[in-house]
Parts: sequence; C-alpha cells; structure tokens
Amino acid sequence: MERRNHSLAALFSQLGLDGTDQAIQNFMLENAPLSSGVELHKAAFWNYSQAAFLQQAKDEDADWVAIVDSLDLMLRNPNPIFNEDK
Repeated sequence: MERRNHSLAALFSQLGLDGTDQAIQNFMLENAPLSSGVELHKAAFWNYSQAAFLQQAKDEDADWVAIVDSLDLMLRNPNPIFNEDK
C-alpha cells in the first residue's frame, strides 16, 4: 500500500486547527516543549477528537504517522526560533 505524504499544515487542518505558518508557529510557542513523560495524544492541549486521531494514527501506523511523529518531535525539541519571546 502506498503512503501519502501529509504536510504539517494538512495535519493541523485534519485536527481542526488553523494550518497557516503563523498559526502553527503560535501553537508551538504556546505548547512546546512537551514533557518527555507525556505521550503526544495525552497532552492537555488536545480535545478528545484530536487526541483520538493522533493515537489512532500511531496505533494503526496510518499514513498520517510520519507527520504525527514529526509534530511530536517538534513539540519535544522546539526550534529556538519558536521560543525567542518566551
């Protein structure tokens, strides 16, 4: 089965969030860094539907898993540019 390559903007849209560059940057500023002891889908900033989608993507190794893993990494190791004003 061929996997689709989803973008970060597409993931944000799938989660019902604004997928613009500025909105993604604001999300990172507000929510990163995510503690290493918290699974991505259990982070307090997701609603039930978002958390379920993220968990399903991981559990089923869905075609969203690569970008979900990227988001997880970005939240745990934020780029310094996202934290300039923090």
